[in-house]
Amino acid sequence: MSRREIPAAVREAALVSKAWPYEEARKLLKRYPNGPDKGEIVFETGYGPSGLPHLGTFQEVARTLMVRHALTEMADWPTRLIAFSDDMDGMRKVPPGVPNQEMMLAHIDEPLSRVPDPYGCDHASYAAHNNNLLREFLDRFGFDYEFLSSSDCYGSGRFDAALRQVLRTYDEIMGVMLPTLREERRKTYSPVLPVSRISGKVLQVAIEVIDAEAGLVRYVEPETGESVDQSIFGGGAKLQWKVDWAMRWAALGVDYEMAGKDLIDSVIQSSKIARILGARPPEGFNYELFLDENGEKISKTKGNGVTIDEWLTYAPPESLAFYIYREPKKAKQLSFGVIPKAVDEYYQFLAAYADQPIDKKLGNPVHHIHAGEVPGVRPPVSFALLLNIASLPGVGNRETIWSFLQRYNPGLSAEANPELDRLVGYAVAYGSRFVAPSLRRRPPTAQEVPALRELDALLAQDDGTGRADEDPAAVLQNHVYEIGKSHYGKEGLRDWFKVLYETLLGSDQGPRMGSFIALYGVENSRRLIAEALEAAGA
Repeated sequence: MSRREIPAAVREAALVSKAWPYEEARKLLKRYPNGPDKGEIVFETGYGPSGLPHLGTFQEVARTLMVRHALTEMADWPTRLIAFSDDMDGMRKVPPGVPNQEMMLAHIDEPLSRVPDPYGCDHASYAAHNNNLLREFLDRFGFDYEFLSSSDCYGSGRFDAALRQVLRTYDEIMGVMLPTLREERRKTYSPVLPVSRISGKVLQVAIEVIDAEAGLVRYVEPETGESVDQSIFGGGAKLQWKVDWAMRWAALGVDYEMAGKDLIDSVIQSSKIARILGARPPEGFNYELFLDENGEKISKTKGNGVTIDEWLTYAPPESLAFYIYREPKKAKQLSFGVIPKAVDEYYQFLAAYADQPIDKKLGNPVHHIHAGEVPGVRPPVSFALLLNIASLPGVGNRETIWSFLQRYNPGLSAEANPELDRLVGYAVAYGSRFVAPSLRRRPPTAQEVPALRELDALLAQDDGTGRADEDPAAVLQNHVYEIGKSHYGKEGLRDWFKVLYETLLGSDQGPRMGSFIALYGVENSRRLIAEALEAAGA
């Protein structure tokens, strides 16, 4: 991680900030009151390459890096992040949606790192294919990490010393694990899974420790029924995952690793085993899981929820990081419907950052999303407004939207405003997929017609321009307010705006109408009113 000079004011504010990354980083300050005795702090995130990288992978890496950055603002300690791929796991079932299913079936129970690549991409294995995607994915977001794979660490002997300690403390580890298992499972459970020399499979068989120092275990080979003595060093075995997790913490000196709420029991068991191995379990916290629009847990198998690529098709990556930053201990919906609000809230916090005092800056999500180097970007119109324009009939393309933007403000251009142009592209994609198909403009009622007529007349009389000291959008917004107050009263303005959204835009919610009319154009907006009146037979 590149080191940068931390101003004294930032360090002072960071040490007392209530933002959750600082709260988490303080656990590490408490862990090492005199600084890390091994000279650095090691963060870790884990990934199972049985499937493609997903939002769970993203959120864990992104949030861990936020804690890592927070620590660098509080202490001058070297840090690194290990992104660990557990690719020695046996493939227990063929993942759905993967090509060459019959070929894959022939390799059931083999380590993922030895299952051939079903995609035909010339990768050494199925795990190598997914590991490559993981690294591309992490690099795409500019994440700073060190990649390690289980197959490399086991195969190279990097884990041998820790594996020897597992065999030395085998009975104690069994004492932790057996009470957590069903009666039937206890009979065959072993924390050590030999890799068969005959079938190449990761075996779930009972073992006997023969020589802990030499790494020798004995088991019955399922293929032959014969007793086999085998070293677990150099890739001859892998560990059951809770024991594997603890061994990895010990072998790699991990100080911090977070996990989902569904792994709370696993963290407890692995922490006990880590202590048996002579290591201190890492700090961390258990985050809540994402839910789909029906309140169900997001599942890779079900495919319910939004994938990373889908989010990035419709919104900038910063908005995803923003959504993930907020309230990590609260279950949140992850559906397409949350995207527009996340985009606009990200830019709102971004716009506020520059003028905030230092304590507020450190509590602003964008400080953590951008690791303290926050860009000074503020698009002149909201994403919601762009979506409303992009979703109107005959508008859903980049060129048409830019014609509206340049009429709204002649100084705007795609070249001079690349951030706005990026948002226009996302608005076109999201609007055409989700907004336009759902729009249903209803005819205004007889009671609503007079107010719409008066608004039309006022817009014909005053288009909001010609005042050097006033923004046309503000003038037009005032027009809308005045008509609304005269027909609905100040307390009924919400109902008036709902009428405009439903009859002109075909939605039950929408943008500031003054901004919309200014961008879409007074004549175009009057045409929408005329169409609504015509639909009412007025």
